[in-house]
Formats: sequence, structure tokens, C-alpha cells
Amino acid sequence: MSHENETLVCTLHYGPVLCVSATMGYKHREIDHAPLLKSLAKPNFMIKIIPHVDCTPRICELVRYYVKDVTLKGAWAGPAALQLFDHALCDVNRLPVREVLSATHFVTDLTLGLGEVVFDYLAKA
Repeated sequence: MSHENETLVCTLHYGPVLCVSATMGYKHREIDHAPLLKSLAKPNFMIKIIPHVDCTPRICELVRYYVKDVTLKGAWAGPAALQLFDHALCDVNRLPVREVLSATHFVTDLTLGLGEVVFDYLAKA
């Protein structure tokens, strides 16, 4: 992620190959903090995958966590674009981008809270 003049530029590479390119107007239009703070209070989810030394799955869990101690320093919305590229092992381009509905960026201090396991994919039923 980088700031280039009036644009935020984000790229995702698989090795040296570009897989995703995203751009957004930097500090284009300031937005109200209240709705953003409300959305930051909602839970976040991630898939936690840790393999054994032989590469078989050891941990595969859906984890819920919250952000805490949020100090919002600024928040903006603006025009954005997203491109997904072909790659044999990172096939994100199979998710078609039909339209970018909105884009925001913000600056904040926050703490990632401890997670809790919502679902263990490897647990015996």
C-alpha cells in the first residue's frame, strides 16, 4: 500500500506476479465518524489455518474478534477502482468485479482484541 500524490495504491503480488491492483482517491471527501465507529464496533472474522509439519491441516477455525481502544484520527470516502488478474495459483480473477459501490479509508489507533473460535472445521461431529 502506498500514497502516490492524490491516490492510494494497493497491490497484491504472488511472488513477483501482480494479482490485484486497487486505487482510491486519497482524502477525497471527509466522512462522518459516527457510522464508521459503529461499524468498527461490530465483530470481524477470519479463517485461522495452521498446518502440521507434513502440511496436513492441524488447525482450521473460524475466529471472531473485535477491535478495542479505537481512536479515529480521520476518515474519507472517494472514487475507487479494482482490477483482478489471472494467475494459476492465486485465482482471485474468478471473482468478477462488476461495480465498485463505495470506498473509504481511515487513520486510527486501535487494539485487536483476543479472538474466540466460532467453528472448528476439523472437530469430529
